[in-house]
Amino acid sequence: MLKVEERYTNAVPELQKAFKYENIMQVPKLVKVVINTGVGEAVSNSKALETAEADIVAIAGQHPVITRAKRSVANFKLRAGMPIGLKVTLRGQRMYDFLNKLFFITLPRVRDFQGVSNTAFDEHGNYTLGFKDHSVFPEIDFNKIEKPRGLEVCIVTTANTPEEGKKLLELLGMPFSKD
Repeated sequence: MLKVEERYTNAVPELQKAFKYENIMQVPKLVKVVINTGVGEAVSNSKALETAEADIVAIAGQHPVITRAKRSVANFKLRAGMPIGLKVTLRGQRMYDFLNKLFFITLPRVRDFQGVSNTAFDEHGNYTLGFKDHSVFPEIDFNKIEKPRGLEVCIVTTANTPEEGKKLLELLGMPFSKD
């Protein structure tokens, strides 16, 4: 089975032909993968942020940055500057390793998996994928998690349109649904 970075070298001529690029530098490529999670219970339980950080480190192989609240919200007992989430940006080889794991190991493990949505692209060809439960990743021991947490994976590309981004991810091995 080809890895994502090997698939990209095979996909370049196909993308060039499909979108009639005159220059090889016009071909869309992957820029980064951003993984983030909100830890709302960190407002009342500071230990929740530590356990979420350990899970993100296991999934991404890199330490996350703590995201903080921008403004105060009295209904949520939230003050500006309080830690409420984690995010990590993967580039280079770590990005390719994560995408290999995501496309060929994690997504097929999801129960009743029929493929990812075709419509989660923004106007620039970036793709965002959400998980309701982070335990689908093989590094997370299901018996040791305290609470299932949502997770968002954003794949950033240099594509100009959603069609270019979809074709790029399709050629890299992302399992889109058939509808």
